[in-house]
Amino acid sequence: MLGYNVPEPDEAMLISGKKRSEGAAPFDVVVGHGKWAMPFFRKVRFLSMALHEASIREVCVTTQGIQLNVRAVIAHKVGSDLASIVNAGQRFISEQEDEMNQLTGQVFSGHLRSIVGSMTVEQIIRERDTLARQVLEASKREMGSIGLVVDSFQIQSIDDMDSGYINALAAPNIAKVQREAAVERARADQEAAMAQQESLRNQADYERETAIKRAEIKSETDKANAEAAQAGPLAEARVTQEIIREQSLLAQAQADLREQQLISEVVKPAEAEARRTRILAEAEAQAVEISSAAAAKNNRIALDQQLIEQLPQLVAEAAKGLGSSNLTVFNGAEGVNELMAGVVTQGAALLRSLQDEIAPRVVDHADGPGRAR
Repeated sequence: MLGYNVPEPDEAMLISGKKRSEGAAPFDVVVGHGKWAMPFFRKVRFLSMALHEASIREVCVTTQGIQLNVRAVIAHKVGSDLASIVNAGQRFISEQEDEMNQLTGQVFSGHLRSIVGSMTVEQIIRERDTLARQVLEASKREMGSIGLVVDSFQIQSIDDMDSGYINALAAPNIAKVQREAAVERARADQEAAMAQQESLRNQADYERETAIKRAEIKSETDKANAEAAQAGPLAEARVTQEIIREQSLLAQAQADLREQQLISEVVKPAEAEARRTRILAEAEAQAVEISSAAAAKNNRIALDQQLIEQLPQLVAEAAKGLGSSNLTVFNGAEGVNELMAGVVTQGAALLRSLQDEIAPRVVDHADGPGRAR
């Protein structure tokens, strides 16, 4: 905009041309905002407040008379206060960066030579930070008078101009370091050799254990293969044995069953028949005895009465014989009743048979001993 100017964030705007009272700043300073400046009557210039860097390389002589080549870097800028901006604007507004760097280098070079001249080489090497701090403190007043401030001062290198003094100072330490390095290297080599030997031993042990393990696995595998090869015949033999055992048990069961069948079908009926025959024979014998006794008495009525009295005993004997026989009775209670009815019927038939058999004899005896049938 015409007549209105705004400085950059790292700039200070200097407006000259306005009449000033005695002791006031020769120009207006504007930082961080814009301002109107009447054209043709006011002149506007800009002063950089950015950070600048100046390098110096100076030959300095120590208190021992030894020349040292010192290189350093200074980081500087225009101060942010009004007095510093005015001082810097009056000195560097035309050739800002070159003039600032040159003047800053001259200021620091003079103080660096002065302070190095008061120190020994050993002090400078050991106390480099102290040297930089002393140079910075000595230069602060002069830098402030020209409106500059120093952010940092760093000594980059110090060498002895090929005199060999610094190398001579370092030689004992270098030798010591080299000795310690050699010792450490030897120790490291020894440890490496021991580690290698230990590794070889471990490898040998591992290979031995691996071979043993492989042999064990092979033995177990061979054994398993042999057992697997024999498993079929052994299993078949066991199955055959089981079949034979089951067949034997089946044959034994069949034999036991057949034996029971024979006992039930042949032996028990034969025993029952024999017992029945014996009972009938005994009953007949008793009947003969009774008939003889009746004949002696010559009393048919007495004989019948006696036979009737003996009939329950005969039936009981028949039932007793049947009870001790191993007979199978079917139809439950009905079968038992039928069996008992049969026994009673046989008893009645026996009684009639005995009456028919004995009656003629009794008649014969009654007629007299001389008559015979």
